[in-house]
Amino acid sequence: MQEKPVKIKQESGPYPLDKKIQEMIERTLVLIKPDGVGRGLIGECIMRFERAGFKIVGIRMVWTGKEHAMKHYTEDIAKRRGEKVREHLLELITSGPVVAMVIEGVDAIDNIRKIVGPTEPKSAPPGTIRGDYAHVSYAYADKKSIAIKNIIHASSDKKDAEYEIPLWFSDDELHSYSSVHDKHIKE
Repeated sequence: MQEKPVKIKQESGPYPLDKKIQEMIERTLVLIKPDGVGRGLIGECIMRFERAGFKIVGIRMVWTGKEHAMKHYTEDIAKRRGEKVREHLLELITSGPVVAMVIEGVDAIDNIRKIVGPTEPKSAPPGTIRGDYAHVSYAYADKKSIAIKNIIHASSDKKDAEYEIPLWFSDDELHSYSSVHDKHIKE
């Protein structure tokens, strides 16, 4: 797949946006990992994003191979967390199908991360996806020598989103359309 920044298309219609407001509308990558898919949480995750007013502009289910997974979980993870952690993450993400989504909305990157919750489920508050559907700790995952099963991945910042989206989606797989929420956002 292509690895280039994704540009958000300016929508036409009754609610055109000025440039400063358009810049606040972001796209972010979300992956429902094999543990979330296997537990039947796809619909629950999607529902939370849509109920918050976010728009899914790309979605697909894939069973990724190790080569692709290594581009997602880069050597930077090994530098920050250790090669063992990276290997566990690669093993988990290649263990079953993943639902990949690109989600769009105002300050989408930060807001989606709030909905998802902190990476460690033990620390995730109730009301977040990880807080409601997982509870394991880093210590438990380390003791079991496995990746922490936390259901979902969301880009951590703008730089990561700009790298991750084209890794999982080509430009022609991303769509612009009007939703009922647009009226409330763009008026």
